[in-house]
Amino acid sequence: MADVALTPLGVMVLALLREGDMHPYEMMRLLRHRREDRMVRLTNGTFYHTVARLQRDGLIAEVGVDRDGNRPERTTYTLTDDGPAALEEWVRGHLGRTDGLQNFRVALGEAHNLSRAEAVVLLTSRRDGLAAEYAAMSAGLQDARGRGVLEQYLVELDRYTVILRADLDWTDALLARIAGDDFPWGGDDLAPVNPVAVVAAREAVQQ
Repeated sequence: MADVALTPLGVMVLALLREGDMHPYEMMRLLRHRREDRMVRLTNGTFYHTVARLQRDGLIAEVGVDRDGNRPERTTYTLTDDGPAALEEWVRGHLGRTDGLQNFRVALGEAHNLSRAEAVVLLTSRRDGLAAEYAAMSAGLQDARGRGVLEQYLVELDRYTVILRADLDWTDALLARIAGDDFPWGGDDLAPVNPVAVVAAREAVQQ
C-alpha cells in the first residue's frame, strides 16, 4: 500500500465503511446522528471530495448504484483490501500523541479498530507525555508565582495546567477501565462491529 495522507474525515469514512457498504448520503447522516460532526466540519462539498479522494487512492471502491423513486442515483462504496490497514495506521500514528487535539479525538474515537494491547501501549505513551508536560508546566507556574509574577499574566498557563491535569487523570482512569474484565474491546472481545447496533443506527437515519 502506497503512503496515503488521510484527513480526520477520511478516517471517519473508512471507519464507517468497515461497518458495512454505504453510500455517501447515508454516511453523512450517520456521522450527524452520532454527533461526530463535533470533531470535523461536515459539508457536502468536503464530504464528497473526501470520498472521491479515498477512491482515487485505492482505499474504497464502488460496488453499486441504486435509485429510490425519483431521487438521484446513489453510489454505494466498500473498503478495498488496503482500507482497513490505512485506517489502523492512521489511528496508530495519532493515538499516542499529546499534540494535534483534533487528530487525537478522532483517533480515540476509532481506537477500537486496534487491538486492546496496542491501544493500551499507545495511550500509556500519551499518558507519560502528558505527565511530563504537566510537571514542566506546574513547575513553571509555581516558579513564576514564587517570583511575584502578577496573576493576570499567568491565567492562560494556569488554565492549561488544569486542563493537562484533567486529561492526565482521565487517561489514567481510561487505562484502568480498559484493563478491567468488564470493558469489552472491539478487536478482542467483539466481532469487528456489533451488527444489531449498526442496523439500528442505520435504520434510524433512514427514517
